[in-house]
Amino acid sequence: MSKDKKFVIRCRAIIIHEGKLLVVRHAGNVSFAALPGGHLEWGEDVKECLSREIVEELGIKPVIGKLLYISTFEDAENTQPMEFFFEVTNGADYLNVEHLTRTHAYELSEIIWVDSNERIKILPQKIEQDLKNGELISDTIRYIKDWKK
Repeated sequence: MSKDKKFVIRCRAIIIHEGKLLVVRHAGNVSFAALPGGHLEWGEDVKECLSREIVEELGIKPVIGKLLYISTFEDAENTQPMEFFFEVTNGADYLNVEHLTRTHAYELSEIIWVDSNERIKILPQKIEQDLKNGELISDTIRYIKDWKK
């Protein structure tokens, strides 16, 4: 492997309330929605990272459930992210986060609750498909590999 290539580890939350999924648009890129979360810092484990990121972005401490997805893809020419998607079980707590003090609110341009019928591009696409099919929560960890070719 070239020394210029690198891995990035991210942790993301699947927050559901009454059949709707909480997604965000990041400042500077509104062409798609993603799940809230962010980069693992040195010395953190994946659940610590997810908790910190969700508190920073949304202002509420998550109750982290089971690991639902692991995703890897080509983000840029020399970067390969590895993302861990965890269920967050206290979804109702996130209904009015726009009004909370959030230290990293500037990272987000929009917080949206979507249901399976809405037409909004969500990445990774497997998450969008599973939302539409009612299959986001599972007892099996699903793997997503999405490579640009």
